[in-house]
Amino acid sequence: MKTEKQKMLDGEAYLANDPELIKGRTDAKKLLHRLNVTEYLFNDVAKEIVKELIPNAGEGLYIEPSFHADYGYNIHCGTNVYFNVNCVVLDVCKVTIGSNVFFAPAVQVYTATHPLDATERRSTEFGKPITIGDDCWIGGGTIICPGVTIGSRCVIGAGSVVTKDIPDDSLAVGNPAKVIRKL
Repeated sequence: MKTEKQKMLDGEAYLANDPELIKGRTDAKKLLHRLNVTEYLFNDVAKEIVKELIPNAGEGLYIEPSFHADYGYNIHCGTNVYFNVNCVVLDVCKVTIGSNVFFAPAVQVYTATHPLDATERRSTEFGKPITIGDDCWIGGGTIICPGVTIGSRCVIGAGSVVTKDIPDDSLAVGNPAKVIRKL
């Protein structure tokens, strides 16, 4: 029988109030609090907090506080990834971020979602993984919805809501985000 954590990681319906999951979110919140109040962003303390929070990241991950995540360990980054202020990553499922990806302020990445049926929604939730390719720029205030893949070398315009996959080499804008031209 699968644990609630394994169900969560596999994108199946799970109980978010499971003690192991509560502990994981609590541990992440403690690290996030320390990160978000650290005075010197590139000092050794901040670097160690980021490594502990997001252990699956390549070199050069830089996070401007404030930053928020559910667990942290489900965020997998390549090298040279930058999060500007007020970014949120709800990482109940794997979030894969390529190398040389830049997130403008207030970007929100949501793997978490909920059943449409009201009765089911009272007790369970689930997630869908998100993938962002290499060399992307995600504009300020963008929301990336569960299950989306953004190809490499894409630019997502500020304020966009990405509800569907975006192919490589695309400029996508709007709500919902649509490809307006190839790059």
